[in-house]
Amino acid sequence: MLEYGRYIVALVHSWITAARFLELRSQWIEQSSINKERALGVDRPKQVQIESKRRIFDDFFKIEEASLKYERFDGRMSRTIRRLNFERGDSVAAIIFNRETRRVILVNQFRYPTLEKGPAWVTEVLAGILEPNEDPEAAIRREILEEIGYRVGDLMHIATFYMSPGGSSERIILYSAEVDNADKATSGGGLASEDEDIKILEFSLADLWAAFQSGEIVDAKTIIALMWLRDHVEVGR
Repeated sequence: MLEYGRYIVALVHSWITAARFLELRSQWIEQSSINKERALGVDRPKQVQIESKRRIFDDFFKIEEASLKYERFDGRMSRTIRRLNFERGDSVAAIIFNRETRRVILVNQFRYPTLEKGPAWVTEVLAGILEPNEDPEAAIRREILEEIGYRVGDLMHIATFYMSPGGSSERIILYSAEVDNADKATSGGGLASEDEDIKILEFSLADLWAAFQSGEIVDAKTIIALMWLRDHVEVGR
């Protein structure tokens, strides 16, 4: 019986050793594959394992909480971590250039989140929330008409980007458009039904660049739009 017990122990030990060997072999093969892909410049999609996800705040804005693991750059999976996502959907924005007056049209309005650190009234490109399943170009045309009163023709897509990827899933879809005086259809100023009170501002290219350099322009999407404008329109004129 003693010999039989020793046999069982040895057999189990061999199984454990074999299982560990196979596990290490699998890890070695996986790491070798990753190293080979890196050497060849292959950008392999990394893994993310969502273990749980729930909404912890549900209002006009929403906050999601997730527990997850993600693949590290060395190929190993991270430990389980907790992350929050501020979800407000995507938005559209546009910088508008009047060909006749050679002025850039921006807007200024009260923004509560900037009240404490200032300025509470922010000068920015016009923008609005993209409704679910709404076409982005249709959305920005609507916002342009509501905020500054122009009907626009061609739109040029500048970029689509995350505003704060460390905490929010919101993307900005940024456009540019040119208008003439004849395109003015309404007075603009925003919708009273949404309690909007929007002031329309027109800058010469030189004055706009001076406003940026002086620190008057503090909105990120507007600064991105100005960088694009600088490369596509002669600022000194």
